[in-house]
Amino acid sequence: MEQKPEILDKTFPDGSKFQASDSFVRSWLHDALNWSRRKGTRTAHKLPVDWEDQCERSFLRKVYMIKHQDMLPAFYVNSDQSQYQFAPGDKMTWAETGASQVDLHGNDEKRAFTLMVSVAADGMLLPFQAIYAGMSDRSCPSTKAPGYDEAKAAKFIFEPSGTNTYWSNLERMKSFVDKILAPYFEDAKKAAGRPPTQKTCWQIDVWSVHRSAVFREWMKENHPTIILDYVPGGCTGVAQPCDVGMQRPLKHSAKKSYHEDIVQEVMDQLKRGQKVVVMDKRIAVHRDRSVRWLVNAHKALNKKELVLKVSIRT
Repeated sequence: MEQKPEILDKTFPDGSKFQASDSFVRSWLHDALNWSRRKGTRTAHKLPVDWEDQCERSFLRKVYMIKHQDMLPAFYVNSDQSQYQFAPGDKMTWAETGASQVDLHGNDEKRAFTLMVSVAADGMLLPFQAIYAGMSDRSCPSTKAPGYDEAKAAKFIFEPSGTNTYWSNLERMKSFVDKILAPYFEDAKKAAGRPPTQKTCWQIDVWSVHRSAVFREWMKENHPTIILDYVPGGCTGVAQPCDVGMQRPLKHSAKKSYHEDIVQEVMDQLKRGQKVVVMDKRIAVHRDRSVRWLVNAHKALNKKELVLKVSIRT
């Protein structure tokens, strides 16, 4: 389009105008290059044999706890951590039709960050915690990154993992509780006119760092009013509200923002007259861009009626 824009003004014999529709692109790739869409496969996650019993017992424990502790919906928070790739795709590619071996370049590349997403049962979407691989704040997005001021105003926290991986760990869990979860519960108690001793509940996955004796002891000592509730092992897909209800639409929003950045990068190079378009693959660049992705995603999903559907569906 950039090199031959006049095609957009051409009128065909039937009176129609040219459109680079999805069907046109698919047909062109198939007819001109003999390519077709290919996707890798993986074994589906299997639920435990007794997953229904596990979930029922978990549900009954929560019913008793909520009744016994007189908890309001705002006092119940569910959190979920997930990987967000700096270059998200759909794990599909175009390859020669009939090819027996199809490579997905970058599919196994672990250039990503971890995002902690949390929702309260009253429909509140809490601020995000984003964790990046590295030892210092230099491993986090720059304060000049697009959307950074807006993210900080929304009380997002951007933190280095303190290791060479982007996964959360004990220190990052403590940081999330101190900086996001505990302040939220304190504000919720004040708004409801409840005393500081009011019990609250935090539901998280049963990962090793979450259920470790060190973390549980730290919670008892520093946040004794927060009761830990674990999603039954292997039941994330059916008993973790944030997993399907929030993470999937969040990733879709982040992917959309990523594609906007890529399109803009390509168009800028074409306007400068570059014949060969080269995408910037530096982690620092994508790390800064991720701030805007998260701000856009938070805006898109920070709607009470949407968050409430997560709890109702689960």
